[in-house]
Amino acid sequence: MRLAARLVFAISAVSGAAVLSACGSAEAQSTSATPLYLDLTHTIPTFEPLAAKPGEPDLVKPHADSKPIPSFFRQVVMQPSTNSTGEHQGHFYRSYLTIAEHHGTHIDAPAHYVNAQESLEPDAVPLRFQHQLTLQDLIGPVVYVDISERVQIALNRNGGTPSPQKTVMDFSEASTNNVTAKDIAAVADKLQNGSWIVVNTGWSRFFSNPDFATSPYINGWNFPGVSLAAINELIAVENRKGIRVNGIMIDNLGIDSGEGQSGIDDKFTNSYQSHVRGLQRGWKFIENATNLGALASAKPDSCTLVVGALPLVRGSGSPARVIALCER
Repeated sequence: MRLAARLVFAISAVSGAAVLSACGSAEAQSTSATPLYLDLTHTIPTFEPLAAKPGEPDLVKPHADSKPIPSFFRQVVMQPSTNSTGEHQGHFYRSYLTIAEHHGTHIDAPAHYVNAQESLEPDAVPLRFQHQLTLQDLIGPVVYVDISERVQIALNRNGGTPSPQKTVMDFSEASTNNVTAKDIAAVADKLQNGSWIVVNTGWSRFFSNPDFATSPYINGWNFPGVSLAAINELIAVENRKGIRVNGIMIDNLGIDSGEGQSGIDDKFTNSYQSHVRGLQRGWKFIENATNLGALASAKPDSCTLVVGALPLVRGSGSPARVIALCER
């Protein structure tokens, strides 16, 4: 049996129908399939700790070629230590880490957003923490939504680089440069229990500069995402088909568009509607993904997403190594 088949069957043994349904028929598991393994994860830069504040990073003392990345949280502190096993034998190298749950490529557990009573919906389910997620939550078939061509056309209006000016490029909620309700309707027939909707915007190439005021990744909160109209359409599809998807993955700071994340005022009113409506349904989100354009090189509908997230007790999320197992 070839490596791809062994991997898929090994995962199937522990995750049940999630992977089998993701990979389709038994014929798709045949030894004639050519495997394609895709890493969809940004590397995590690390820094030495400040001498006076060991829990905080010293940004002028990076490990290797680490550079700070856009994040709502501090950069990662890694404090190496050693333990000798004998004068002439060698030593163990190990480190202490200080890292936020939602830093870099990461997963949001449903417990990441706690709704007020007024925003709870009738079909809400109990919130679960990271340690309560099952393998079925973390593994599932990919439904690919690629809006990168539309995003690139918008970028081309500024020579291919982001501009915060919406008169130059518009990623506002009403713009078709985001994932729209029509995009969700176009893949509705592919959606099933446990699907992961993977959105390629092509924006991950701007993942640099931690200063939200100047980072091209943030771009003055003018960047592509999943519109509220698309979220509403996805919920309508779930209700019509009687299914629940696993969630959404995107190559950006968050699921919503920049405008959708910042809201309509300085109190974040009407912001983060993907979290407000989606997490109470049991969805999970993967944010700050990368290399999503490579999924287009796979055999259509052949990819299974595997989220390597930590089962942190009462965790609202976790940094994650995210991979796709596909056929060419």
